Amino acid sequence: MSSSSTVFVATSDLSGITRGRAAPGHAEEGVLRRGVGWVPADLALTAFGQIAPNPFGSTGDLRLVPDGSSGVDLPARGDVPGVRLYLADQTLPDGTPWQNCPRAFARRALEDLRRATGLEVTAAFEHEFMLPGLDGGAPLSFARFRSAEPFGSELVALLDRTGLEPETWLPEFGADQFEITLRPADGMTAADRAIVLREVVRDLASRHGHRATFAPLLDPDGTGNGVHVHLSLRDAGTGRPVLYDPARPAGLSTLGGRFCAGVLRHARALLSFTAGSPSSYLRLAPHRWSSAGVFLAERHREALLRICPTSGLGGGVEADQYNLEFRAADATANPWLVLGVLVRAGLQGVKEDYAQPRVWPEGAGPDLVGVPALPRSLEEALLELDKDAVVSGWFPEELLETHRSVKRSELAEVSGLDERDVCGRVADVY
Repeated sequence: MSSSSTVFVATSDLSGITRGRAAPGHAEEGVLRRGVGWVPADLALTAFGQIAPNPFGSTGDLRLVPDGSSGVDLPARGDVPGVRLYLADQTLPDGTPWQNCPRAFARRALEDLRRATGLEVTAAFEHEFMLPGLDGGAPLSFARFRSAEPFGSELVALLDRTGLEPETWLPEFGADQFEITLRPADGMTAADRAIVLREVVRDLASRHGHRATFAPLLDPDGTGNGVHVHLSLRDAGTGRPVLYDPARPAGLSTLGGRFCAGVLRHARALLSFTAGSPSSYLRLAPHRWSSAGVFLAERHREALLRICPTSGLGGGVEADQYNLEFRAADATANPWLVLGVLVRAGLQGVKEDYAQPRVWPEGAGPDLVGVPALPRSLEEALLELDKDAVVSGWFPEELLETHRSVKRSELAEVSGLDERDVCGRVADVY
């Protein structure tokens, strides 16, 4: 049991905000058994704090039932006490899973993938964020790295201590920008870790006098912050990786090609779940080191899906390293929903035997003019969702209705603002 004075039981909502309730630390054992109270309409909270129109109204009750394996201790520092953070499933009062729970949506997608194909997902979420107000230093420089001390070293140590398995910590290209990556894990664990990571970064930064921001853009002309989702597939029985086939173009197996084809075919309808804010679409543009079109490519960072490089250095095995990177996500999105829609789209491609997609080479340039564009706005992404009956069919009706309502309410909140003010409004939240 935790030595912290409180335990916080949390979910992640449709805007990627971590919300929940705290209980006394001495009550932790009971909380793990029975959860804490929650309300269906909480799902309709927008990033800006309003309750969007929703099918739940003021009726109904839920429980937030913590996953005991998800507990992470955020230590005390100075006058700020420590806390244990748990991620939870939303259930009905009798413990029956609530169909609209985002975590349950991801779990169902992973279970359906395994049932239909015998495959499991390995994933990792890379996060970029900014610590405004540091002393600077050039992009990627040692000086920039040191400017974030002791925060940086403490972050790596804390992630290591809490079992989140940090892999790299680096100064990024943008002013005051950094990136933290975690080691790959099974799909659900990777999505859980993405949620916890954001809160660990924010909490630790605040105790160092910083305000970490994961906002897609702080300024329409500035560098953006993305979340890059790495995925690979393995045989659930043997653990054998199945994406790699050295005899095929770019080493992508036939099954992997069908999985990619599913993501590509439904990409435009997925975007409101992976890039969830009004400012997200200002980042998703050419020449911004983010996804700029719906295509699959080798080592091309404007692709929607990038085949990542492998290396034989140190005895590395290509098949074990081979993975796909989805580059059109950011931290305004719920990681459970991001993972769930990517798995659903890939599974659709596998089940329906979608045609093998073209793999664009690393040096592709002018020829890419003809590839399908990403939605240019959150409103356009929602319209694409409305048009794609396959994607809409993956969701319980209430969850889909609430998602649409939350996103349209967020659009209304920034209606009439110029791009700079939209970026600022979103950055105030994230």
